[in-house]
Amino acid sequence: MPNLMFSHRLKEAMAKAGLKQTDLVRLAAEQGQKLGKSQVSQYVSGKVVPRGDVMALLAALLGVEADWLSGKQQAPLHPVTKNTDRTTTQGSTTMREFKKSSKLENVLYDVRGPVVDEAARMEEDGARILKLNIGNPAPFGFRAPDEVVYDMRQQLTECEGYSDSRGLFAARKAIMQYAQLRNIAGVDMKNIYTGNGVSELIQLCMHALIENGDEVLIPAPDYPLWTACVTLAGGNPVHYICDEANEWNPDLDDIEKKVTPATKAIVVINPNNPTGAVYSREILDGIVDIARRHQLMIFADEIYDRLIMDGYQHISIASLAPDLPCVTFSGLSKSHMVCGYRIGWMILSGNLRCMKDFILGVNMLSNMRLCSNVPAQSIVQTALGGYQSVNEYIRPGGRVYEQRNYVYEALNAIDGITAVKPKAAFYIFPKMDAKKFNITDDEQFALDLLHEKKILITRGGGFNWGEPDHFRIVYLPRMEVLRESMEDLADFFAHYRQ
Repeated sequence: MPNLMFSHRLKEAMAKAGLKQTDLVRLAAEQGQKLGKSQVSQYVSGKVVPRGDVMALLAALLGVEADWLSGKQQAPLHPVTKNTDRTTTQGSTTMREFKKSSKLENVLYDVRGPVVDEAARMEEDGARILKLNIGNPAPFGFRAPDEVVYDMRQQLTECEGYSDSRGLFAARKAIMQYAQLRNIAGVDMKNIYTGNGVSELIQLCMHALIENGDEVLIPAPDYPLWTACVTLAGGNPVHYICDEANEWNPDLDDIEKKVTPATKAIVVINPNNPTGAVYSREILDGIVDIARRHQLMIFADEIYDRLIMDGYQHISIASLAPDLPCVTFSGLSKSHMVCGYRIGWMILSGNLRCMKDFILGVNMLSNMRLCSNVPAQSIVQTALGGYQSVNEYIRPGGRVYEQRNYVYEALNAIDGITAVKPKAAFYIFPKMDAKKFNITDDEQFALDLLHEKKILITRGGGFNWGEPDHFRIVYLPRMEVLRESMEDLADFFAHYRQ
């Protein structure tokens, strides 16, 4: 009962003060106090009542009496002592409060989340933050190929109207030919859709497929958009483990154990974000076998398939499953350094007969958004058919290749840190010795690193990793910047204890 009283009053005071959980974390940090997001979340849910000093801190932040907040004082809360009541009145009528949808309660996207919000606040105060949290090549000096930019300029006046909802003919033709080169059989242009990045198409597919309660198997760690989109569509994300001891390959036994009668689909992220893993044919065959036996749809996120190093080969899982319903996603954002252009695509292949109704849903949702960015569609043919300048970055001597090697070696040289060498993409997912550093809250670790060293990373929990012992680093900054950041990171871990 005391827990519920405290939780109720905490939420009431936060509402009247117009403060969110992240605001409490930020305000505490401004006063030199530590208050983790998960800590605040437990208070709000009523799972935990804080000790006296934390109760006093919360009361001070909210402008209420600590005795009232704890439930010792029975009087109701009237206007907060701070003038932060944001309700509006019209005559004698109080305007209702508009809250975010409850559908968002279990949705997270920490790549741009609370720690990023704190970094933005610090920047407003004049701090210089090194952003190792997001795979955005442009700020680090990576440029789109000249030919791609030239072609968009030349065609811009022809891109003023809507295109077909699926996309321009030339773009889809180039994507179809690319799919043929990836050995994806039987691809038809009518089953190719362009999107404002892959993100839009993932959300579109989840809404077209999922009924309330349907389960979708998603890797852990994952790219969090997948979990978010399944949740928003009313489904239940079920995370299967990728095994760090086996170079972050999916654990086939764990996948098998997590299939239930409610399982509808499996997501495969290959090459993987956040680990940089590239899956072998043996692993992919194993996933296809499970999908075949349990009649699952396969969603293949292959946006990094042109960013593979060390001679490894990418195999599109759809090429191994011509008898199964498959949706393969890719795009130009990463391979051609044009994240801001927002151009991605998806290819429906395999057993299209069993996807007929799903395709009707995809068409309906695709039509509703009219079309994707037409100027960006105009460069697809040139980008896929022309010289692949990205190869200069990922071979020995290239920026991405050399920076990957340096960060891998520098991280493993830090006492208490280990990392598996990425085979692709821009990311590494190092493991911290949680016992050595006494880490129980990885968001608090990320905030501590940000405050002390002005380095912004994404915590492992942001990728639906279950333990507070990982974080993701983007190794896109130039070598001199990476050297400085790795030195700062080594200094931080030399003394850090949570």
